[in-house]
Amino acid sequence: MASIVFFYAEAMSPMTASPSSCDHQEDWGEEMMELNKDLERMIEDVENISVQLTWMAYDMVVQRTSPDLGDSIRRLEEEFLRCRAVICGSPGEQEPNQGKDQGMG
Repeated sequence: MASIVFFYAEAMSPMTASPSSCDHQEDWGEEMMELNKDLERMIEDVENISVQLTWMAYDMVVQRTSPDLGDSIRRLEEEFLRCRAVICGSPGEQEPNQGKDQGMG
């Protein structure tokens, strides 16, 4: 797409031009290239958002078909936080979870 717009800009330029119009055309060409880069970035951002929305929709469908999944995810998150507390050495976060484990086991 970017090359098409730039090609169109080159095709529209006159064959013979004065030096001042050459500067203007160079500035215009640079502006077109910058515009093309901006458009490509926006397209990439929209594609990334589309992928995220697709995964969100997938997650919602999975959670609706399996209600136990939410509980499993919460337990997994708790275990992750507990492991991170042990690895990072923050005993303040570790203590409340230890009391909870002793009551369950």
